[in-house]
Amino acid sequence: MGLDQYAFARKGTGDSLQADLDDGNGFEIQYWRKHANLEGWMSDLYKSRGGEGEFNCVELQLFDEDIAELEKVHATLETSSGFFWGQTYPEHIEETQAFIDKAKEALTNGYKIIYTSWW
Repeated sequence: MGLDQYAFARKGTGDSLQADLDDGNGFEIQYWRKHANLEGWMSDLYKSRGGEGEFNCVELQLFDEDIAELEKVHATLETSSGFFWGQTYPEHIEETQAFIDKAKEALTNGYKIIYTSWW
């Protein structure tokens, strides 16, 4: 058990992310395991947009400005914790930068960027 986090590029207009992936209209960009600080940042973003309830199994669209802000702060994210979230490790910084680079390219190519997680 624990926190699993995913980022996807999505171009389709299906009813769900999974439908778009199945139809070839999207692809996985990044997977993280127990990157607690990133989960906290994403949860705060979700709430800042009016999201209610637990941030768990939610599809959060990331826009250009979100990716730009994450690029500025990802190496110094605020410490976060939650149910089975684990903790952030130094390798998560490299993984997150790789995600940012891929997300920027996908945005340029007309994809939407989706972050989701479950614990």
